[in-house]
Amino acid sequence: MSKKLTKRAEDYSKWYNEIIVKADLAENSAVRGCMVIKPYGFTIWEKMQAALDLMFKETGHQNAYFPLFVPKSLFEAEEKNAEGFAKECAVVTHYRLKNDPNNPGKLIVDPEAKLEDELIIRPTSEAIIWNTYKGWIQSYRDLPLLINQWANVVRWEMRTRLFLRTAEFLWQEGHTAHATKDEAMTEAKQMQEIYAEFAETFMAMPVIKGAKSESERFAGALETYTIEALMQDGKALQAGTSHFLGQNFAKAFDVKYTSKEGKQEFVWATSWGVSTRLIGGLIMTHSDDFGLVLPPKLAPIQVVIVPIYKGEEQLKVIFEHADVIVKALKDKGISVNFDDRDTFRPGAKFAEYELKGIPVRIAMGNRDLQNNTVEVARRDTLEKQIISKDVVVDFVIDLLEKIQKNLFDKAINYRDQHITEVNSFDQFKDVIKNKGGFISAHWDGTKETEDRIKELTKATIRCIPENWDQQKGRCVLTGKESVARVLFAKAY
Repeated sequence: MSKKLTKRAEDYSKWYNEIIVKADLAENSAVRGCMVIKPYGFTIWEKMQAALDLMFKETGHQNAYFPLFVPKSLFEAEEKNAEGFAKECAVVTHYRLKNDPNNPGKLIVDPEAKLEDELIIRPTSEAIIWNTYKGWIQSYRDLPLLINQWANVVRWEMRTRLFLRTAEFLWQEGHTAHATKDEAMTEAKQMQEIYAEFAETFMAMPVIKGAKSESERFAGALETYTIEALMQDGKALQAGTSHFLGQNFAKAFDVKYTSKEGKQEFVWATSWGVSTRLIGGLIMTHSDDFGLVLPPKLAPIQVVIVPIYKGEEQLKVIFEHADVIVKALKDKGISVNFDDRDTFRPGAKFAEYELKGIPVRIAMGNRDLQNNTVEVARRDTLEKQIISKDVVVDFVIDLLEKIQKNLFDKAINYRDQHITEVNSFDQFKDVIKNKGGFISAHWDGTKETEDRIKELTKATIRCIPENWDQQKGRCVLTGKESVARVLFAKAY
């Protein structure tokens, strides 16, 4: 297979799909709408997990695990949540197969093995978790209950795309219970902040924090807080959400606690989550026409050393010098690979590591050793430098930090250049058609106007940004009074 990628300007969607397959991140599976995450792609997810898991635990959360199956009777308990996910549910109706008497060698569903209470394969776990919390929470002493689980969920999507939208995907979902409304609101906002910090610090992906409009909220939530990122094609990506659930689930599952005053009170709830769609966001924020561009903090391999040699003797000498560098970098916590494969020429290795987005590549040949130098190439700018071998370790450590910062700076510059303030619907349509990105516009606050704008332009309200000037104005579509601007965009 050719390693040459379709250019982004030619076909962005095709470029995205090709980069995932050719960089060995994932592939489509035999199951419709599902993906196989390959080792290289899964290592990125593991690094995301490790960073987020530490952030969760530092804020008092613990991990647990709950069943994949949710009894339909429990799923129906919170009506808005059930209604919101009903069209995406996969349902287990029977528990046994048997041989087909009319077709030897084939299996059929045993009609006598029908479940009395059918099982939903979790699209989200609120129902099974809140049914469990009823037995865990008795007193104010049991609160707050701060639980997270790393799991898979199934949402039967009709149109799928690797990482961004698949029928089964990996995620984490936090579910917390609190004694007061204020505590639950503080928790929901705290998790939004954690997601934003992770996205910007580790992914080098700038985000805008805000609240969702009522029609864009999580099913069953009173408030949904989001972080919204902008991809290189001008479309937005919802990168993480945190929900204030009020007492809806507590009342649906009768989860009460005895207060210090001896009263029976319903608890207050939150839920929050990010998923493997973050890998899609990582790809579309930084990568280029040559392949992946990965921020060093999440790259499976941060540095690769490619020896350039003729014969085993030269390779042996280069290895001895390279091994000193490898050990010194590993001692600093840097992941390094010394590529001594003799089945590929150096040029092919360079192309492979460029495609896979390795942040730093070091080339070492016989002439370099004679000059006590190495060639260092950085993936983000494709620049190369000749560096003294004596200082290469410190140089590379510093370079990794520079690459991480450069990727964030480049992304935030693009994002800020693609936030356009408009004051008429003609302007709105022109920006959506010709520029893309976020549109800052007044909205009259009604679902009817929101739906009409979506129908006419395919743009949705991505968020009501926090900490933006709350300037009054006129709705961009209806001309009615508006208390603040919101951000619209086409989105994944």
